[in-house]
Amino acid sequence: MRRSHRRPALRCLAALTFSLVALTGCSGESGGQAAATSASATPSAPAGESAPTTAPGDGADPAGTAPSATAASWAGTKQFVQIDDARTSDGRTYLSVRPAQKKAHPQFEAWVIVPGEGPYTEVRMADDATVLLSVPLGDGKHPASYSRAEFVSRLTAQSSPARSRLGYDLSFDGQGRVTRLQSLYTP
Repeated sequence: MRRSHRRPALRCLAALTFSLVALTGCSGESGGQAAATSASATPSAPAGESAPTTAPGDGADPAGTAPSATAASWAGTKQFVQIDDARTSDGRTYLSVRPAQKKAHPQFEAWVIVPGEGPYTEVRMADDATVLLSVPLGDGKHPASYSRAEFVSRLTAQSSPARSRLGYDLSFDGQGRVTRLQSLYTP
């Protein structure tokens, strides 16, 4: 009698194991990278990639520069990054970003930013992008809405060492443009 109960249990475990292997190991992508639609905070391409590529859609850039392969590979994803610089040109906002990591602070309600390595990549913000800032770029501990112009002026007012201690959650649309930027509270 016990033997008959073991077989269905073993079949269930085997089916569960097979489905987990199929979901995690057979995504069809090299190196175990997450699919482009995942909400992972890790970059979808190596940080060192900077070969130019053509953007989907109109791809027109008034400065004549094509977005990098890293920016294009982030299309449709969420990324955690550091922003070294921001600028506005022809009514469009551009960010110089590099992947980073965030870890919960062990004693405070805040994040510890682990800087990334490699070059910064320039990405464009969508015209209707949402900007949510908290201390030290924003005025409060909780994120509040700001314009793209306010964000650029507040970021560029920070010293370079202060910028390196800040992190941002970015959401990208299908064309690799930033649709949502949120700074993290840092004490």
